Amino acid sequence: MAKLYFRYGAMNSGKSTALIQVAHNYKERGQRVLVVKPTVDTKSPLVLSRIMVTREVDLVLDEEAALRDSVLAVGAPDCVLVDEAQFLTEQQVEDLFRLAVLDGIPVIAYGLRSDFRTRGFPGSLRLMELAHSIEELKTICRCGRKATMNARTVNGAFTQAGSQVVIDGEVGYESMCGTCYLLKVGTLG
Repeated sequence: MAKLYFRYGAMNSGKSTALIQVAHNYKERGQRVLVVKPTVDTKSPLVLSRIMVTREVDLVLDEEAALRDSVLAVGAPDCVLVDEAQFLTEQQVEDLFRLAVLDGIPVIAYGLRSDFRTRGFPGSLRLMELAHSIEELKTICRCGRKATMNARTVNGAFTQAGSQVVIDGEVGYESMCGTCYLLKVGTLG
């Protein structure tokens, strides 16, 4: 039986790099992989890792798209890889589960677990509920401890203001451990 995998981590934990490596492994073995990305992520039309490795996206989905139908319409791949999975809707995550369970296609979704206020994204929460396997990808805080949180900065100052999703503009993000998050941001959202 194929499975739905959720690989999550704080910013800079190598999620996109890992996805690109998995896609390469499938291709190298002569298998077809389909890379999916939600349209909410406007920073690039590619899967773009922070170490400047890129991979083309095969299917870009808006919030209204039926994910399972969209994948099967282009022909059943050997594997589906999802970048920025936190931006999927609950229904789209349920479609990922159906692809694995009903269609026998392994699905690996990569994304953030929570936002800059420490609140879960709808897509990530549903993945935590449905995934057969959940794996944390790790990175470090500036203090050297394991980073588990994502802090937002606006013009260099930490903030909890603004909408859950802001990709462009004067907004920056930093992965932090819980201690540094509380010391810099001041409170949990």
